[in-house]
Amino acid sequence: MTIVLGMLPAALDQTIVSTALPTIVADLGGAGHMAWVVTAYLLAETVSMVLVGKFGDLFGRKIVFQISAVVFVAGSVFAGVANGMGMLVIARAIQGIGGGGLMVTAMALIADVIPLRERGKYQGALGAVFGVTTVVGPTLGGLFTDHASWRW
Repeated sequence: MTIVLGMLPAALDQTIVSTALPTIVADLGGAGHMAWVVTAYLLAETVSMVLVGKFGDLFGRKIVFQISAVVFVAGSVFAGVANGMGMLVIARAIQGIGGGGLMVTAMALIADVIPLRERGKYQGALGAVFGVTTVVGPTLGGLFTDHASWRW
């Protein structure tokens, strides 16, 4: 359960920004950098997935998972306090590094801890996270933008 909850924010973050992006651009300006808000996250996530897999082998998956969570939260804080599109793009890249680490090590931790016979059930729960966040992410993004602030 902890692994699923650890991976949830990373999966949610891939979709939650989409509905808030027009409001973010209106607030910060820089419409020319709008695509980079999403691209920076996905690019950093993809690169970190490759590296974090090796780091998990070298240093242990638990510590890599924990560090990835801290990096993701730090990126989220920087994104929330961003005062320009450049800072937001960099913050999203930091989030992507942490998010990629969370996703890769979540699957690896399941493979390390759960016996092969029961592994499908647990990996199915991890897969369900993506199905849920596909629906919940844009909805939450809209709710936060309309009732609080895009910074949430």
